[in-house]
Formats: sequence, structure tokens, C-alpha cells
Amino acid sequence: MSQSGYHQPVLLAEVLAGLAARAGGRYIDGTLGGGGHSAAILEASSPDGSILGIDTDQEALAAARATLAAYETRATIVHGNFRAMAELAQQHGFERVDGILLDLGVSSHQLNTPERGFSFQSDGPLDMRLDPSSGEAAADLVNALPEGKLADLIHQYGEEHAARRIARFIVEARRRGPIDTTGELAAVVSRALGGQRGRIHPATRTFQALRIAVNGELASLEAVLPQAIELLATGGRLAIISFHSLEDRIVKHALRAEAQQGRLAILTKKPIEASDDEARTNARSRSAKLRVAERIE
Repeated sequence: MSQSGYHQPVLLAEVLAGLAARAGGRYIDGTLGGGGHSAAILEASSPDGSILGIDTDQEALAAARATLAAYETRATIVHGNFRAMAELAQQHGFERVDGILLDLGVSSHQLNTPERGFSFQSDGPLDMRLDPSSGEAAADLVNALPEGKLADLIHQYGEEHAARRIARFIVEARRRGPIDTTGELAAVVSRALGGQRGRIHPATRTFQALRIAVNGELASLEAVLPQAIELLATGGRLAIISFHSLEDRIVKHALRAEAQQGRLAILTKKPIEASDDEARTNARSRSAKLRVAERIE
């Protein structure tokens, strides 16, 4: 599977400019996906730049291997969670690097594959795991969590004001039988909120909350940031693309704290967003925010 059939990289030109990729540079892509960003970084760092690409999703790794086949000797592709970045970097000889990229969230391919259970747009098993080989699926949480904990999860990770009402409807529905598919859950949430009323689907925030909880996304982000900063050589750059306020808040505060300690220079006073042209051609880019910082002495 080629990258073009897997996922369209977001803010590609802006990421390349932010990382200032150069010949001989060494880079880490902590969210390899289909390999689109990494391919561009390797092209910009020709003829001898190298990259360590990390992803939890075996389907993504297969797509990335196809995308990066032309750069085989310069691309090291590994299965793992970026929260273990320091360990993986040490294992593969990337202890001091010139740039690190994190493109958070889920890919277009994951969203568009019903079997993965990320989206309510088409019915599929209620899974949502970025690494389907481990951990609890979303259905496990939906069908087992007590009502109060379910409400707290939806409120905390989905920033959903009607979390308690949604949790009550879910618990009432699962008494009649387990909620096993994305369609079933989306229908329950829609009933709780009185159906479609605005631009976004009523289940959007609930699905976001479950995905974040299933994959421990915010904890992983908090864990990787100090590792990434430590791995950067002086002058090395960190570029992070986030897609919702919870992620962006963690990134913003972490970068500011490091800047106050004199370890980072923040290069983006405000996050970079997609151009109108990109937003029209790539819907995923509409909520993307890119922040860039540089390691200093």
C-alpha cells in the first residue's frame, strides 16, 4: 500500500520548514503513519540524511515500508509507542538528533477503515486501538465502566458538557445488550443529545474521548515530550502537530516550561494552521496546529 493510498500528510511544507531538514541530518518521526512526512524529510536531507520511524500500527508500518522503499538504507522503521522514544532511539543509534516530528491523532486510513472502529461514519466493531494487538478495546470500556467513571471519561477527554446524560443513556442501552459496534454507540449518543443539530455529529466528542482513553494518548504525549527534548542536539528542532485543545494545551505548556528553563527557543509564537487551499483539499488539516521549538544550550 502506498502512502498516497494510506494518508495525506498534514502541513507538509510547514513541517519541513520547521525542522529545517538538511543533508546529513538525523531525524525521528514518532508517528510514522504511512510515511509521507518521513519521505519528505529524507528527500530534503538527501543524500545522506537518516530517519527513525516509529508507529504502533502494523498496517501503518506496512504502508510506510512501501513509501520509504526508495530510501531503504536511510530509513529505520520500528514497531512501538513513541512514549518509549528514548529507549528505541538508543537501540537504533539515534541518541542525538537534528529533528523530531510528532503528528498526533489518527490517520485518514484509520478513520476510513470501518474494521478499526474509529469512526461513526460507517458501522464497524467498537475497537479504536492504534495497536490492535494489545490493550482494551473501546467496547470494553463502554460496556464495563460504571456510569460515573464513564461520564468522567467522556467529560475529561471529550470536553463534552452532556457527558453525564450520555453515560446514563449508554448504561441504559447496555442493560438490554452489549454495545459492540460504532453504529450502535453513535445511535445511543445521538438519542441522548436529541439528534443532529450542528456541523459536527453528536457522537464526535464521545468517540474522541474513548479513543484517547483506549490508547492512553495524553499520557503518552506527556511522557514523550521530555524524552524528545533530551534527544535533540543543540540546534535540533521539535515539530508537533496536534488536533484538539487537550493535546495542544499539553504541548504549549511543556514547550513554555522548557523555554523558561533555557533549554528551548519557541519558534512559533502562535501555532501554524493549514492554509485555505490545504483545508479545502484535506479535511483532516482543518483542526491541525503545528508548534515548533529549537534546542539551545
